[in-house]
Amino acid sequence: MADSGWPGCAKNLKGVILDMCGVLYDSGEGDGVAITGSVEAVKKLKASDLQLRFCTNETQATREKFVAKLQRLGFDISVSEVFSPAPAAVAVLKERGLRPHLLVYDGLLPEFDGIDRTDPNCVIIGDAAENFSYQNLNEAFRVLIGLEKPVLFSLGQGRYYKETDGLKLDVGVYMKALEYACDLEAEVIGKPSPTFFQSVLNDMGLQPHEALMIGDDLVNDVGGAQHCGMKGVQVRTGKYREDGKSDHNGVQRGLHKEVKELGETPLGTRAWPTICHHHGVDSFPCLQAPLKPAVRYKSMRY
Repeated sequence: MADSGWPGCAKNLKGVILDMCGVLYDSGEGDGVAITGSVEAVKKLKASDLQLRFCTNETQATREKFVAKLQRLGFDISVSEVFSPAPAAVAVLKERGLRPHLLVYDGLLPEFDGIDRTDPNCVIIGDAAENFSYQNLNEAFRVLIGLEKPVLFSLGQGRYYKETDGLKLDVGVYMKALEYACDLEAEVIGKPSPTFFQSVLNDMGLQPHEALMIGDDLVNDVGGAQHCGMKGVQVRTGKYREDGKSDHNGVQRGLHKEVKELGETPLGTRAWPTICHHHGVDSFPCLQAPLKPAVRYKSMRY
């Protein structure tokens, strides 16, 4: 049985999965801004004996363009290390023979090149930003309501995220509107879907207890990881709010200031290149055992 406490669980860790927006950088005008210390943290992780992957719900650009942006910010990241919802959605469409109506950001459309979109029999929504107009939402609604068996895919289900000029509504808000209007339940592709997390673990060849997820979203990053049997850490950057409004009942959390240095924790004893600045946590209790189903997520579906 895996040891779920510190320092025991540190001995079992073989891989780290990092969220990107709000953990490595804040998005915004141009390429956005790297969060202090994050470029160096990625370099140190890559120099360690731990496997490293990046897991994002980014849906405003193709993986290639998204990774190129992060590289311009100074990050040593390759496309093969990044897992995002759009490629996973394309695989689902091909497997199930579905033709999508897309309500996504223009920059994401190339991900769906080669997919038949005539006479759509499902709807896919992502973080469409300005494309979330009444006209476009109503068009997606009409496609769904006109289907005998409507299928709605949502590329993530976040409530909001942070850009350099403040918080922005995320795709989950619009997913809920279409669910309500069409009396259906969306299929989420991306975090916190267990299938999405498992695809990352499969790529690393690791069991859930051998991996640590670090993110700024208590539900989709930390909670999603715990749901899969992984450990989870929430950082106090990105969408984290000191007033606790980013909290969610039933999700165990430990807090760190930012993805930076963590040398005084037990992780340092196995020469882990330190991840985040230790902030008010004596023994790094944020790596918790998986949640019991009875207290997991009161208002979340997978």
